[in-house]
Amino acid sequence: MTTTRLAALGREEPPLLPLAQRLLGVAESGLPSMLLPGGEAFVFTMSGQQTPGGSWTLERRGTSTRYAAITVLGARFLPEDRQRAVLGGHTAQEFAGLLVESLPAVTNLGDAALIAWAAADTEHPKLSDALARVDALDEEGRPQYTVEAAWVLSALAAARDTADVERRFHAARDRLLKARIGDIPLFPHATGPGLVPGYRAHVSCFADQTYPLQALARAHASDDRGGDPEALAAAEACAARICELQGDGGQWWWHYDARTGGVVEGYPVYSVHQHAMAPTALFDLTDAGGSDFGAAIRKGLRWMTDVPELAAADDESMIRDELGVTWRKVYRGDPKKAVRAARGLGTRFAPGLRLKPLDRVYRPRSVDRECRPYEFGWMLHAWQGGRI
Repeated sequence: MTTTRLAALGREEPPLLPLAQRLLGVAESGLPSMLLPGGEAFVFTMSGQQTPGGSWTLERRGTSTRYAAITVLGARFLPEDRQRAVLGGHTAQEFAGLLVESLPAVTNLGDAALIAWAAADTEHPKLSDALARVDALDEEGRPQYTVEAAWVLSALAAARDTADVERRFHAARDRLLKARIGDIPLFPHATGPGLVPGYRAHVSCFADQTYPLQALARAHASDDRGGDPEALAAAEACAARICELQGDGGQWWWHYDARTGGVVEGYPVYSVHQHAMAPTALFDLTDAGGSDFGAAIRKGLRWMTDVPELAAADDESMIRDELGVTWRKVYRGDPKKAVRAARGLGTRFAPGLRLKPLDRVYRPRSVDRECRPYEFGWMLHAWQGGRI
């Protein structure tokens, strides 16, 4: 089925349309293998294992409630028969119902928020149960990790039309806006002190930017009384900054300094950021009335097949059609993430410190051969959303 987002991609850069369609095909072919027997739970990760002959097989590891909820958020845009194909015979609404039923055992705020968001987006009749669980886990005045706080706001924005969530909605919206440091457009890793050790409290990640900007854009779009200009402006400023910092090869960098708005350490570069998380957040912002960040989206998508870090590895590809996966990331391979640790600590005392010799010693030439369900959930959300 055609979507406005795929149609725009075909108009603006026709060679990229087959790439997006290829990736969507990989997502739909790969998700069924990520379901555990019984079809009611998704794995945490699929780990690539190389055989003596040099080929690759996949091993299921762990389970993840949040990854299942994100998969529902993306799969709901598919026609019903294809929803059932990727969700073990369930529709998106039915699978959201399974997640709602699991809520009494859910103790993580982010997991509960994603379930509530999925219930709202699929119009599940037990949405109120999901919202009640979010409310019970979201202790008023307590700092939260920024990603989870953003998911709370997105869930409440999605529920505004059908449930009375106004008090909680405005508290969640204000919490995100107040989390920023001064006039810096980027978001920190937590909404307040106490969750992150002091030596790295200034370091935030790419997810700490995309999920808040998406949530604030959705908050603006959910307001039928003229929108929320402050929320939209904050989302716009964050998006503009991460696009300004985007790598020459389309890389969405990983760690930022929330005090200065600069990059602390670029690697790893994650496939999910390139093909899914950046697109879905920036598309949602544009749909809410923000600027068109299509050029940055396309630049990031190109990285999936034109990976500068792997230019010398002729047989390496981030997309493995035959396995139904995209490999998770390109990274430095440094022991115990030494470069990130050194730059995180160094920039604590000297903002902007680069320690450039580390780039020569630890070059980003390693590939993490894993794939997780949420990567495909957000991919479907990004490119199957915006239907004509």
